[in-house]
Amino acid sequence: MEKNRIINIFANNYELSKEIKRILKQKLEKSGFLVPCEFNPDAELIVCVGGDGSFLKTLHKYKFPDIPFIGVNTGHLGFFQELHPDQLDEFIFKYKQKAYEVQSLKTVKAEIEAGENTYTHLALNEVIVKGDCSQSVHLNLSIGDSFIEKFSGDGLLIATPAGSTAYNYALGGSIIDPRLKILQVTPISPMNTTAYRSFTSSVILPADLFVKIYPEPKEGHGIVIVADGMEHRYGSIDQVKVNFAENIVKLLRFENYDFWTKVKSKFL
Repeated sequence: MEKNRIINIFANNYELSKEIKRILKQKLEKSGFLVPCEFNPDAELIVCVGGDGSFLKTLHKYKFPDIPFIGVNTGHLGFFQELHPDQLDEFIFKYKQKAYEVQSLKTVKAEIEAGENTYTHLALNEVIVKGDCSQSVHLNLSIGDSFIEKFSGDGLLIATPAGSTAYNYALGGSIIDPRLKILQVTPISPMNTTAYRSFTSSVILPADLFVKIYPEPKEGHGIVIVADGMEHRYGSIDQVKVNFAENIVKLLRFENYDFWTKVKSKFL
């Protein structure tokens, strides 16, 4: 075994997750790996013990590191998580044999202009633009340089293919194979009355297009940008531009992994 082969392990606060982390740490160290107590940027792998939420929080906490991830599912859906808790020995054996592939998932970025300030948020699943305090909003939507509509409703969700099976799917959006590079714009509770007209279905965009959203100001209410479930509140926003980012999230997948088999097992 080579020296200093480092693997980071992170777990959520549930007792099962902490116990699996402890067991896995022991097994990896017996196999010659070094498991630090804190995040080590020189690690060759990150193991997340928990559900999809724990995986996304770890991804954001360490700013989308260029290190492959693998997940041990102790949560519910576990769409990103590759392993079950009873597969730890099998995982270590296959990992040492390099019997895996790396799945590269594309990310999106939201660039927010608010007065003289600019903010950027990355996301693996989706970016949501909505009103604060559960207020309906009016959002002027452009695709590329073309104005499309004045959306009225709860908000707009822009999903990656990886995020198409998350909140996007719950809203009635399409499931997209992650090997495709497209964005999906899905309305959240759109208004359709004689006063307001909005798209009621998702819009699919090619990779080279971007989305721009211009919120109409509403006195006393701000705008919330949600990146993978993490909320960022702004008093006012001039515009939000959403397009693909350069960051790539790498997931370890073993030889029996198939996206559509996983879709079937999780949703049907």
